[in-house]
Amino acid sequence: MRNQIVKSLESRALRKRPVSIRIADALTGKFGSMAFLGFNLVLFASWIYINSGRVAQITPFDPFPFTLLTMIVSLEAIVLSIIVLMSQNRQSYISTLREEVDMQVNLISEREITKVLKLLKELKEALLKEKKIDQELEEMIKEVDASYIERKLEEELAERPEPIIKKVEEAVEKTLTPKE
Repeated sequence: MRNQIVKSLESRALRKRPVSIRIADALTGKFGSMAFLGFNLVLFASWIYINSGRVAQITPFDPFPFTLLTMIVSLEAIVLSIIVLMSQNRQSYISTLREEVDMQVNLISEREITKVLKLLKELKEALLKEKKIDQELEEMIKEVDASYIERKLEEELAERPEPIIKKVEEAVEKTLTPKE
């Protein structure tokens, strides 16, 4: 059931993609292949070979230091980065949807398990006609306050600085601080 919900969410998200994202996804699939890597390697090697003056029939059009090639490779890197980022943003959106579904399913499961535990406790008490207090069971059948957990998590996240950012700040501080 949960798998069907997640697949359904993903398929709906895929169908709702704008044309630009569909193109970015298709291009990411093509550009992230060994064929594209091979094409680039052959193209760049040929470019360098031709422009180093080793082919007598072709006059070098971009001699060393291959300024035109450098510009083309730089532009290719920019375009590829943007395309990959577009695809990653969509993937991130789908992952967020999955996490939300997982959380909702977990909350529903928790409520159902709590209800089953309560019923089992009542059944045990009815069959044994005694009320023996099981502290662990009493703790387990308490309702979980999801909003409390969410608030606590938000508070904890707000209190902690981002660890990676902290490391970068420390490294920059060490590098830029003048030594006496």
